[in-house]
Amino acid sequence: MSIDITQFHQTFFEESFEGLDIMESGLLDLDIGAVDNDTINAIFRAAHSIKGGSATFGFTNIATFTHAMETLLDEIRDGHRSVSTEIVEVLLQSVDCLRDMITAQRDEEEPDGERITQLQQALDGLLGKENEDSEDDSLGGSQNKHDDGAPREWDISFTPHPHLLKTGNDPALLFRELESLGTLTTEVDLTGLPPLSEMDPEECYLSWKLKLSGSGVSEENIKEVFEWVEDDCDLVIKEIAPATATEEKPPREIPSNKKPIAKSVSKKSLTPESSSIRVSIDKVDTLINMVGELVITQSMMGNLDGDFEDFDHARLEQLREGLSLLERNIRELQESVMRIRMLPISFIFSRFPRMVHDLSQQLGKQINFEMSGEQTELDKTVMEKIGDPLVHLVRNSIDHGIETPEIRKQAGKPEAGSVNLNAYHKGGNIVIEISDDGAGLNKDRILSKALEKGLIEEGCQLSDEKIFELLFQPGFSTAETVSDISGRGVGMDVVRRNIRGLGGNIDIASKEGQGTTFTIRLPLTLAILDGQLVRIGNETYIIPLISIVESLLIAPENVNSIASTSEVYKLREEYIPIIRTHGLFGTTSDAEDLEDGLLVVIEGDGQKVGLFVDELLGQQQVVIKSLETNYQRVAGISGATILGDGTVALILDVEGIIGMSRKPGNGRNQHLEKAVA
Repeated sequence: MSIDITQFHQTFFEESFEGLDIMESGLLDLDIGAVDNDTINAIFRAAHSIKGGSATFGFTNIATFTHAMETLLDEIRDGHRSVSTEIVEVLLQSVDCLRDMITAQRDEEEPDGERITQLQQALDGLLGKENEDSEDDSLGGSQNKHDDGAPREWDISFTPHPHLLKTGNDPALLFRELESLGTLTTEVDLTGLPPLSEMDPEECYLSWKLKLSGSGVSEENIKEVFEWVEDDCDLVIKEIAPATATEEKPPREIPSNKKPIAKSVSKKSLTPESSSIRVSIDKVDTLINMVGELVITQSMMGNLDGDFEDFDHARLEQLREGLSLLERNIRELQESVMRIRMLPISFIFSRFPRMVHDLSQQLGKQINFEMSGEQTELDKTVMEKIGDPLVHLVRNSIDHGIETPEIRKQAGKPEAGSVNLNAYHKGGNIVIEISDDGAGLNKDRILSKALEKGLIEEGCQLSDEKIFELLFQPGFSTAETVSDISGRGVGMDVVRRNIRGLGGNIDIASKEGQGTTFTIRLPLTLAILDGQLVRIGNETYIIPLISIVESLLIAPENVNSIASTSEVYKLREEYIPIIRTHGLFGTTSDAEDLEDGLLVVIEGDGQKVGLFVDELLGQQQVVIKSLETNYQRVAGISGATILGDGTVALILDVEGIIGMSRKPGNGRNQHLEKAVA
């Protein structure tokens, strides 16, 4: 029965992309002029795995291209070649090309043949090969540069280890590559074959005696064919008497990278998204154990089955104990399931060293790039959506923030600027910081541009936070020149919109001449929320705990009115605008007078406001349901949930409520903007 190997393609693609990330990271860590054996070996192993897997699945163009990279890496590994800037740059471009080739193979598209050929020639040039050799070179190679092309004949003894087939290798594919070198004859040895009743279909019992003859076939050529199974077989290669006549090499199949060049290559993203998650066995074991605990609890509750009218006190206590245990087990099960979706943020961070390397060369700047907190875990869905905003912020730090070496030197700074990317957990959320020691934000230039665009009025006095907030206005840019990196006025507003779409927020801190820090706060997951339940009239609402600063009873003497239409509350030396929530949503409230209700101080959009509510009901974790998917988008509401009694409670969108309260027609809150300013 034949096996459909296409079912393993997706695994190969995912492992190959991981291998390419390892190669890219290793190449960026290499020191010019020196050889770090551990780093080179890691890069070589990744290339070797990609070549072996692609050859196994018949992706000849990928295997051929990777083979040239592997040969160059092998020479470095053996000490025959030192690391140079040219080699690193060519290998980095080759990694990009290989990523595009694998992506094209996955999406059943045509790769960029012209680019593949150019990089193949560049690799061959580094290896000292002639262009004609590179065009005709197959996976095993045609001639070695030390060979003279004379006819040679070889005896090959090939004895696979029993587990060879389990590694995904097929001897028939190896023989096919040998046939591309010359004339091959095979003789199978059946002495190791057990009786049919004792055979394991996954074991290899056969061995082969091979004879290979052809012009210029070297021992190195043969070893290259067997190198990805060298640890899984016994191999003996002996040269016999030279052939008396030059043997014609059979015509070769043209590699698939010689197909017509596609006009464009589809690039889904910098790092292709994966439809699967690799989960450690510890997380799976924890999940299995929790399911076992639930089974035990279910059995305990089952023993209570009977006539509830005759329920005695002892059985009632047992029921309460069972319910308490069930609640604890479900919470632990929920946490275990959520941890399965958690991945280290290094999956996103790993793309940035290469990007910084390329941008620093393009802009003529020296950058010291540092990352920390790479093992901080984040939900896979959040991680996939935060990648593009982070890319934009890092690019902005390098382009707008870091000065050129000459300007930094004049300012008394080191010629190399610093860009730091950091992630850590704080208060049940993840915080990501992008900081630099560049020029910082020029507040005068921001205000001038805002005045020019009509975003503020002449003579308007704004705090630093309000000035920096202007950067998030659509189309706002202070760049003096437009480049392909930044300065077109598109991006920062999209960055904040995307981050808010994930339930997070972004803040800016900057000192002119010293640098800028962007701080992003995100929930660990989009599925579950820690919330405070509040009552307003007959309705129950949920305020995200992350947004709540404090809750307090209102002291009438601390309430002040502005222009008789807006109210503020003096909270320790700070004036907090009051939002009458029922007025925004057009509902009724049991407490018309402020002293009859409570004030929940929340923070969003870089400012604090007080939500006026009737009563606090308690805190609990809630499962978020999309209101837009199940109904329609509602201003000021980010979602909904179902409470324990079956009723629906709406989850408040803090930033949305603050934005709504600024608009005219919202009763006593229409002048909130003036109060905040």
